[in-house]
Amino acid sequence: MSRRRRTWRWLLAIAAGLVVAVVAGVAVAFPSVAATTCPGCYGMKQVRPGLYLEPGLPPARERQVAEAVDAANRRVTDFYGGRRSSPDILACVSATCYQKIGGGGERGIAVLNRAVMLSPNGIDPVIASHEMSHVELHVRLGSDAGLIPQWFDEGLAVVVSGDPRYLKPEGTGDRCRASTQAALPRTLDDWLRTAKADQDTYAKAACRASQWLQANGGSKAVLDLIEHMAAGGDLPASLAAASSGGR
Repeated sequence: MSRRRRTWRWLLAIAAGLVVAVVAGVAVAFPSVAATTCPGCYGMKQVRPGLYLEPGLPPARERQVAEAVDAANRRVTDFYGGRRSSPDILACVSATCYQKIGGGGERGIAVLNRAVMLSPNGIDPVIASHEMSHVELHVRLGSDAGLIPQWFDEGLAVVVSGDPRYLKPEGTGDRCRASTQAALPRTLDDWLRTAKADQDTYAKAACRASQWLQANGGSKAVLDLIEHMAAGGDLPASLAAASSGGR
């Protein structure tokens, strides 16, 4: 029996060591994943359920950040007529904080459809709702999320956020700031490569998404698309034909 106990202790010690090694590896290789899994481990302060801020901020600054997040939440909720996602929000007002939690040069980023990280330049209803839109769409689509072209995902996020850099205001008829008849990137890799080479890529995708919405019934068209995909339907030809690259 003593030999069996020693064997079990030895196996448990190995298992514990492997867990520690895996956790450490994730923290090093994917700090954003680790930070959004345990914000407090990275020094983030929870100011309310689901909202984590850089510590040491004055109360007035905390309120400003919370108000921007609330405004972003309303934009996503209004577009979808409700919410199925509730991503944690990690917001940094300094570059040091954002780098610590794994951020890069972006203004904001959605992480694994469960959290949104906001940089000092991303604490804004537009940027926050853009990233929240990605999470909401992916959560609603579930396993079908990978079938949606990247240009539509990005273009729709611009529409939901109302980003004035890439779309004209609602009520102006044609909202396009840039347009193209060429196919747009379907995969994430193609999107990143194209967006890096062409600064109008977001505007073109937003234009195409806006036109698709106008032609198919507005935000309800997205809900219909999600229901159609959930029922096993194929990607509509109007979206597939506008895509380039990948499968």
